[in-house]
Amino acid sequence: MSNTFGTDILIQAEDPMKAADFYVKELGFEITDKNPKMVGLHGENINLFIEPGPALGPVLEVTVKSVKEAKARLQKKGCQVIKDQPDWPRCYIKDPHGLIYNLTE
Repeated sequence: MSNTFGTDILIQAEDPMKAADFYVKELGFEITDKNPKMVGLHGENINLFIEPGPALGPVLEVTVKSVKEAKARLQKKGCQVIKDQPDWPRCYIKDPHGLIYNLTE
């Protein structure tokens, strides 16, 4: 299976703007999108996105050839679908080792 990791990492926070302010002040990120559904911050090497909600932990982004095929194959290997919102597009998978990633095409 060929894949690539993206430069995006996503987290959740009860107050996304408060969390964003922390990353700006303490780690040098720049707020580039203040959308209340997804605050965007860009850094030199990675981009951080913060959505409202209870923390799941960091969500990495993995690009695959087919989200549908990868999701089915991963579920057969014991992975759990955490969020599945095809219209967003968003498909969060938690693998048996605890890593969470969003599958993208």
